[in-house]
Order: sequence, then structure tokens, then C-alpha cells
Amino acid sequence: MNDRIRKIRQQSLDADPVISLERGTLITEFYKSGQTEKLSVPMARAMAFKYLLENKIICINDDELIVGERGPKPKATPTYPEICTHTDKDFEILHNREKVWFKVSDKDREIQKNNISPFWSGRSIRDRIFKEVDSAWIDAYEAGVFTEFMEQRAPGHTVMDNKIYQKGFLDFKEDIKNSIDKLNFYNDSEALKKREELKAMLICCDAIIGYANRHAEKLHELALKEKNKDRKLELEEMARICRKVPANKPETFWEALQYYWFVHLGVITELNTWDSFNPGRLDQHLLPFYRKDIEHEKLSKDQAKELLMSFWVKFNNQPAPPKVGVTAQESNTYTDFCLINVGGVKENGEDAVNELTYLILDVIEEMRLLQPSSMVQISKKNPDKVIKRALKIIKTGYGQPSLFNTDAIIQELIRQGKSIIDARSGGASGCVEAGVFGKESYVLTGYFNMPKVLEITLNNGIDPRTGKEIGIKTGDAEKFVTFNELLEAYEKQLEYFLNIKIKGNRIIERLWAEILPSPFLSILIDDCIANGKDYNNGGARYNSSYIQGVGLGTMTDCLSSLKYHVYDNKNYNMKSVLKALTKNFEGEEKLHDSLLLESPKYGNDVDYADDIMKQVFEAYFKFIDGQPNTKGGHYRVNLLPTTCHVYFGSVIGATPDGRKAGIPLSEGVSPVQGSDKHGPTAVIKSASKIDHLRTGGTLLNQKFHPTVLDNDTGIDKVTYLIRSYFSMDGHHIQFNVITAETLRNAQENPEQYKDLIVRVAGYSDYFVDLGIDLQNEIIQRTEQGF
Repeated sequence: MNDRIRKIRQQSLDADPVISLERGTLITEFYKSGQTEKLSVPMARAMAFKYLLENKIICINDDELIVGERGPKPKATPTYPEICTHTDKDFEILHNREKVWFKVSDKDREIQKNNISPFWSGRSIRDRIFKEVDSAWIDAYEAGVFTEFMEQRAPGHTVMDNKIYQKGFLDFKEDIKNSIDKLNFYNDSEALKKREELKAMLICCDAIIGYANRHAEKLHELALKEKNKDRKLELEEMARICRKVPANKPETFWEALQYYWFVHLGVITELNTWDSFNPGRLDQHLLPFYRKDIEHEKLSKDQAKELLMSFWVKFNNQPAPPKVGVTAQESNTYTDFCLINVGGVKENGEDAVNELTYLILDVIEEMRLLQPSSMVQISKKNPDKVIKRALKIIKTGYGQPSLFNTDAIIQELIRQGKSIIDARSGGASGCVEAGVFGKESYVLTGYFNMPKVLEITLNNGIDPRTGKEIGIKTGDAEKFVTFNELLEAYEKQLEYFLNIKIKGNRIIERLWAEILPSPFLSILIDDCIANGKDYNNGGARYNSSYIQGVGLGTMTDCLSSLKYHVYDNKNYNMKSVLKALTKNFEGEEKLHDSLLLESPKYGNDVDYADDIMKQVFEAYFKFIDGQPNTKGGHYRVNLLPTTCHVYFGSVIGATPDGRKAGIPLSEGVSPVQGSDKHGPTAVIKSASKIDHLRTGGTLLNQKFHPTVLDNDTGIDKVTYLIRSYFSMDGHHIQFNVITAETLRNAQENPEQYKDLIVRVAGYSDYFVDLGIDLQNEIIQRTEQGF
């Protein structure tokens, strides 16, 4: 990287995450003004968006080439009090906590306590959610049976397609006006509501254009004062670009990057969409601009690389909005999961890897930033060269990019009813979640704790941690004569809790649709304009809701242990096992060792355990898949944890697989940490035995000793491993290339390992920023070799 990039990259790394009350203050001012009382809800949200963009501080950082920040300076992180109103105690925790902290000034704490919190108390969506859901939902939530994404973050996990590179917001305004003109007030009872939504979109178009013009004015002022001739020319060109985009479609590589960034800031200023909003298939979207600029000598490869690196810094300047309570435990990281997709196939099914794919991979390797996250889509149409290039980055211990099976993703999306063209232009966002880019509202609703449901089943509906009856009576486990009786009881309990979760989410969906629509985001997602409906209200072409299952490996090993020792071999009876669990195996070392060390385990290509894993998956699938949401779409399944496997483990006592109380669960479709004893090939064979094509994403972690990838032979072997897993329809795989010894040293001497990055679940993070339980979980993952 050149000196400029080195400088702005370091500025980003050195910036401290702080809470900025700029947005919270502005949104409160607007709602206190009384204007909203005269407006429909969509119009009120649009006017609030306009007020924010008209009054936000314009930040232009030294030497940068892409402009715009979410807050008044890099890593100044806004609050969203209309969603989640932080208490003074929350701010105290955020300010003082050892990991993933956000500094809060005394002045801002006073403003929050005296001005913002009193107004939004009872009005925030979080307050309304907990008021509207029923007691069964509250009980299950508090017990750790499931979490709820949308109690602190807005519906998200959508991704941009290529429409912004073909149209400016002036063009979008024409589309919106045409949609208004087509409204049928004679036959459509929703016509008035649709007109209000479309009028709100018009206001948002003007707001984002005005926001860009404010940047142009600031850049012009800076150019007039600038003494350095080269920088002066840059500032003038940047001012020209901001006057052009996003009002008009881009025509150059630089314009295209700046256009997207204004769109990104608009989306994350309007609401704190749950992670993942990103440019999607970046190598595809930017390729025409790159080739044209190269051909006409407006741009060199090095200049394109410099612009991309500047673009990368902008993502790293935006920490995820601070989370508190359970939400902090399920996803406690600065990373906001903006997952750049490269590779894959074109809309016609041909190989999409191109010269820009490799340039972006060069940028990923050199920048080595946590954000944006990155992935490579791998199809059978793609050359092995792109896998090997990705592995040469992965082997440095960075944890990026992750690798996804394009051919599986396409089949997953087609099964859900998407067209093949739309499916081919999609990919994954967030951690591993599949969706159609630019055309789908795919919303993650929260994590679901499978082993907790087993624990409640074994206690006949009672949560043993609290003694409270929160489940249904499924029978005394000590009296189950066969394994099938136990499995049937578990499935009844599972159905009960999943129905509670889905009922709650149907309520939550309506609250978001009716209280906090997102007219700006709706402009960007087909077919919200054509339908005259909001993104949060079923306006998108496709509308999917996911429930992410956690602990598949743990759940499988628990049932495998019980089947093997209690029912098949009768080494122990259920009474003795349950007694040992209540004692956390104290004084029960022999039984503990039998369950832990002498039971068939998932991840070893052993059908005894893997067949149970398939039963666990099928039960989870049948109670979720195809259930209707309130937006014209359906509920689907994912299998991933972020950091929730740590939280979920903390609310479960000892389990029949030999796991002791409080220990993290398995994550994704990965085996229980350390239980996979027969190498990576056995792991992928076990993991491939579920039908990934009926999910919307699964996550598989593998950890390799660095020597595995230190030569071309090792890279070839891992390439074959990836190809083999993907040929069996595996969805995703990612790697940590590091030794347990290095991780233990980092744990003991964190000041010496501040730059050590590891793969956690669907994201990478600084090892020293992780909590001790999560650090230990990563250390305990099996260190694979060939």
C-alpha cells in the first residue's frame, strides 16, 4: 500500500470507538417538534431522515478519497433511541467494560438521561415489543431458549444489487412518480397508504441528494484553502463527484464507489439495520467501470487499488452500534458483518471470476482490516486458481475470506421460490445467510437454543436453572423405555417453543411495519416502488424470515450418548444420568468419562451419531420451514451462532454429552470442540449428511496448524477438501490457521498480540477483544492436519 493508504488505515485503527449522541439528539428534536402529529408514519420517517441528513456534521478526513461518516468523526457511533433507548446504566457499562467498549462523555450521559431517555421511554420499538409479546415468549426469552434480533436492531440482512450503477436518485424519483400515477383509488383499498409510502420515498431521494451536495460544498471550501496542488485537484474532483452522484448514475470507477458509500450511509442512518448491508457482488458491479476507465486511460490498476483501499477504510470506520443485555451476548463485536462477495457465476450461469476479483483479493490481503468482511463464492464453473488465491490470504492467519458454495446457494434460493436469474445474482450476507441481492427482505429473527429445549424436556417442562415451569409436560424422562419416546418428547417441546418464537415474531414484524418503516431502504429493494409498500411491510419481491439454530453438534452428541449408554447398551439408567447432571458430574467421574469419551460423536463420519444429527435437523426444519410470516413470505432455517453459543451455554447446566455447566455449545454445523478425532475429511462427510439445500445457510469452522498450508502441496490438499465438501452440497467453510499455543500465549500476554485476528463464527475479530469463554472455545477447537 502507498503512504496515503498507510496513513488513513492507521488513523482508522487508532480511532477510539465512542458514543455519539448527534443522531439521537437530532431524531429526538424532530419528534419533539410536533411535526410527526400532522404526518402519516412513512412521511414522518422520511421527514426525520431528511432532518438528520440536513443537520449531521459533514466529516472530511485528511487524504481520504471516499467521503462520508455515519457519525461526526470516524468510529463515532450513533444511537437509535426510537429503537433501543439506552439507560444511564447501559452507558456506564459500555464506557467501562473491558471488551468491545464505547467511551461516553459525562456531557452525553447527562443529555441522554435528561433529554433523550425521558422522551423515548415507552415509545421505543424495544419497549413496545416487550409490552406486546405474551408471557410465554418472555419466559422462554429470559430462560435463553431463544433470542430476538429486532429488539435492538432494525430488520436487515439485505444487500445491494447493481441498480444504483444504472440509475441515479433522479431516475428513482421518476420511477416513484410513475408508481404514484398508476395507483388505482377505485379498486385498491390500500391506495392511500401506498401513496403516503411513495411520497415518503420521494422525500428520501431528495434528502440523499442534498446530503451529497453538502459534502460537495464542504469539499469545495477545503479545495479553496488547500495549498498542495495535487490535493487541491483531488478535492475539486471529489466535489464534482458528490454533485453528480447519487443524483445521477455513475460513469467512472471513482463515482461508482462514492455513490455506493452515500447509499450505505443513508441506509445505516435511517435505521440500524441488523448488520450486513453491503455492496454485494462488488467485482461484478464495478467491472464495467474498471474496464472502461482502464481502456480510456482515466485510471490505472494502482489507482483503482488505491480507491478500493480508501473504500475499505470507510467500512472500518463504522463499528456496529453498541448492543446491551442479551443482544450483546449473542453478537458482542465491533464488526457489522458487511460481507463483500466476489466470484461465483453471472446471471447466465457462466464463470464470474475476473481481473477485478483478484484485485479485490489483493486489497483484502494488504488492508487486513476487520471490516468489511469478505468472502469468495466458489462454483464448479470457477477455476481452482481463485480458491488457491483465497487460501494464500487465509494461511496468513487473518480468517478472511470465508468460502461459499455458489451452486448450493442457487439451489437453496430456487427451492424457496426465487427465479434462477435472481438466485444467480445473489449470494450470502452477514455471517452465512443466503439471499437474493437487491430484491429480498431477508430478516434474521434470532437464535434458537436446541440443547436448552432438551434440558427442559429431560425435566418435564421445567427449566432446572430457575425451577420455573416454562415448557409443556412431555413425561418423566426416567420412565421413557425407548430412545424414540425421548425423541418424541423432545420434538413436542421443540414445536412448542418454536411456535412461541414464531408467534412473537409475527407480532414484532407488524410493529416494525406500522411504527418504523424504512422508506429510504425501500427505494433500493425491488419491488417496493412498484408495489408502493415498505421494505418492512412486504414490499420486496421476496420476504424471508430466518430462525438460526444453535448447538447442533452438542444436541447430537447429547442424544447419541443417551441412546448409546441408556437405551442400546444399558450401561446406565436415565435416573443416574439425570442425577449426575444436577451435580455437574461432581463425584460422578466414571459416568462423566463414559459420556464424554466413550460415546459416538458427530464429526467423525460415524453413522450412529450422524444419523441422530439428521433427525435433530429434520425436526427443527419441519417445525419452521414454510410457516408464513406477515409479509407474504415464509420462515426458513439457518444454522449459525455468531457468539450466541457462548451465551446459550451459560444458561444450560451439565448435558448428557459430558459437557459441564456453563460451557459454550458447539457452533454452526461444526462438531463439539475437540470431539472430531478423525481429521477434516471425516468432518466434512459428517456435516454433509444434512440437506444444506433446505436451509438458508450453515456455518462450518475448521482450524488448521499453519504447517498444513505452508507449501503448494498443502494448499492443493485444502483446495480438494473444499471442492469435496461443496460437491456434497456443503454451504460454507472457513478456516483459522493458527496454533493453540499461539492463542494461549495471546491470552496470557494480550499486549503482545493486539493485532492477532481469528475467525470466530461468521466473522473475524481481534483475539484479545473476545471474552475469555469465547477465547477458550476457539482454543479448544480441534487443530486439523492431513
